[in-house]
Amino acid sequence: MRGQLRRLSRVGQRGYSRRWVHTGHTAEPPANAAMVGSGIGRMSNMVVESGKGCWVWTENGEKYLDFATGIGVVSLGHCHPKVTAAVHEQVDKIWHAQVNITHHKPMMELVENLKGAMPSGSGLDTFLFVTSGSEAVECAVKLARHATKKPNVIVIQGGYHGRTLLTMSMTTSKTIYRGGYGPHAAGIHVCPYPFYQKSTHIDDPVAWTEEQLELVITQQTTAEETGCLVIEPVLGEGGYVPHPPGFHEMIRKFCDKHNILWVADEVQSGFGRTGKMFAVEHWSAHPDVLIFAKGIATGMPLAGIASRKELMATQPGGSQGGTYAGNAVACAAANAVLKTIGEDNVLNNVNARGQQIRDGLSALHKEGKFHIIDVRGPGLMIALEFDTKTAEKGIAAKVSKACLSRGLIVLPTGIYETLRLIPALIITEEEVDIALKIIREALVDVTQS
Repeated sequence: MRGQLRRLSRVGQRGYSRRWVHTGHTAEPPANAAMVGSGIGRMSNMVVESGKGCWVWTENGEKYLDFATGIGVVSLGHCHPKVTAAVHEQVDKIWHAQVNITHHKPMMELVENLKGAMPSGSGLDTFLFVTSGSEAVECAVKLARHATKKPNVIVIQGGYHGRTLLTMSMTTSKTIYRGGYGPHAAGIHVCPYPFYQKSTHIDDPVAWTEEQLELVITQQTTAEETGCLVIEPVLGEGGYVPHPPGFHEMIRKFCDKHNILWVADEVQSGFGRTGKMFAVEHWSAHPDVLIFAKGIATGMPLAGIASRKELMATQPGGSQGGTYAGNAVACAAANAVLKTIGEDNVLNNVNARGQQIRDGLSALHKEGKFHIIDVRGPGLMIALEFDTKTAEKGIAAKVSKACLSRGLIVLPTGIYETLRLIPALIITEEEVDIALKIIREALVDVTQS
């Protein structure tokens, strides 16, 4: 049976055929799946057994091209040989050297490597490590409160910052992340965001947002009470929305004017995802704190913040940390990721393959028959948005499911009908061609059947 399924589900490097059917969208859940908490959402019932590069295999032998990468985590693909070797080497030395007890060599190497990877001229030279993106966001807010002695936080409408009590209180991309969990953390104030590709009545979205920020300061929280403004350089769960030109320079000016720290949440956009090491490098302004996670260790649990030494020095010893913070094996993986990005010219590939995807999606847009309204996003952080005025509700999820039935994993995002394409940074030209062909056939099935 397993061999039969493998033949039925074959997606080869040479192309794709309709007769190869994948069952990931229709498979029955594992018998013990009911023992996993129902609060976990899941797009399929398939059980993944292995992965290599941009591909994963299920326990039934089905092969899928992965354009989700664990929601942007597996930055160098599954089981990258250089990272795998680094992990294996470290496992034979020490797994857990608790950060509140001792230093360990992989972390000491990582702080040096990260210092060299920070945006030029940013002054970000001191680092703190934790395990998850949500933890890192909390660490950034705690740092801002210590450094400024001011408690309140401003966030931007549509942002996603995590699922802990504090970070879900800061999250406004979807109500599912915070609905039913109140009361929420205090001191969080939300600034409206223009979603400028939709807000045709707004002539200058940067000036409009600056006005809204000033209103927040005069109507919701005073500058004397506001410690930081936290914003994603590219909205992630909010729809893969890059900010308009001049936006970050405006944020820097606003924060300097009111003595507020600017915190850039690069959990999803960092480590090459947008074609630069960090998304803020697409602009000339630098944040005071940079949050990182996801792609830093291509699947190993590691996250953290970068800031200036004088800000980090405001925190007393013991005020930050965590049991698994800066795990030695995860740090070894991160060192291998940073080395590989540099040695293998990964950023060049990100920009080339990103342009290839955008060109392919734009060609579908120009056909004028798939309800596509926008193709956007830098590097390999790309969105395909459908026109909600003409397309049926739920079209993004239906196209995602149709892609899955053809062997391509791709996720929807945001409250608008949007697909996000986040393949591994090592994706090849041939693999992109396979994905684009599958997307087109999925669009035909969903919109013209």
